[in-house]
Amino acid sequence: MIQSGSSIPQGDPGDENDAKGYSPNPFCDNPACPCHRGDWTLEQTQKADEWFAQQGDETLPTDSEARKGIPITTGVLDYFPAALAAVAAVSKAGNDKHNPGEPLHWARGKSMDQADCIGRHLVERGGVDPETGMRHSAQLAWRALALLQLELEEAGEAPLARGAY
Repeated sequence: MIQSGSSIPQGDPGDENDAKGYSPNPFCDNPACPCHRGDWTLEQTQKADEWFAQQGDETLPTDSEARKGIPITTGVLDYFPAALAAVAAVSKAGNDKHNPGEPLHWARGKSMDQADCIGRHLVERGGVDPETGMRHSAQLAWRALALLQLELEEAGEAPLARGAY
């Protein structure tokens, strides 16, 4: 996915994205991503280019000892298997609702009110959402994970999630 030494392509003078001042992110190979749809400005693309050039696309540290300090399986999956399965079911239901017939992915631009949804599901915690048939707490957890992922990405502490377009 990452190409060392890549620079941002300038595009053709007649290219509609270039005419708007947008340019695809050279590190992204997903045509459904905002950078390819013209949702990113050239400045945003350049910032992403700089960040990826410095960080790579690694979510976890490359250092062995540092990775051992982030026990994903024993520190999260083994703690919350049923809860994570419920969150995965929320992901699938959301994809079926917002992206029917498409492969599973987080279409970020379709529902972005994470904090308000967290509050609504928190008020209804312990119950089942009559619209979706899913637990409000599972939907709350999905929204909390989405909010955290976005915060980490915006702070430059995480790359764009591979399942998010």
